[in-house]
Amino acid sequence: MAREAAQRQHAGREGATEAHARKSAPKKGALSLDRLIHERLRLGIVSALAVNERLTFNDLKRLLDTTDGNLSVHARKLEEANYIACDKSFEGRLPRTEYRLTAAGRRALEKYVAHMEAILRAVKD
Repeated sequence: MAREAAQRQHAGREGATEAHARKSAPKKGALSLDRLIHERLRLGIVSALAVNERLTFNDLKRLLDTTDGNLSVHARKLEEANYIACDKSFEGRLPRTEYRLTAAGRRALEKYVAHMEAILRAVKD
């Protein structure tokens, strides 16, 4: 009997933990923003690449007025999500890093912009 009560108590804790995880997990519905793009610098990277076929690391750094480390970290997050692609080469002995927007990145940006436009329409109405 005590064993059954202990099993029920354990099962109750597991259920509560799962319910808490579901509540605290980011929502994936139509109303949720793409948090990956929503961050200011990442939105800047994706937007700049949407209107330029390719940009070098230094071009993006100047355009977005950021540091090497900051740009590297945010670009890597976008690469990991397959939103941008990174091509590394050398010009003479100097390394050259170029970024381009992938098809998945363009779709994500278009979805993000549409979502923001819908929010603005709702606020105006």
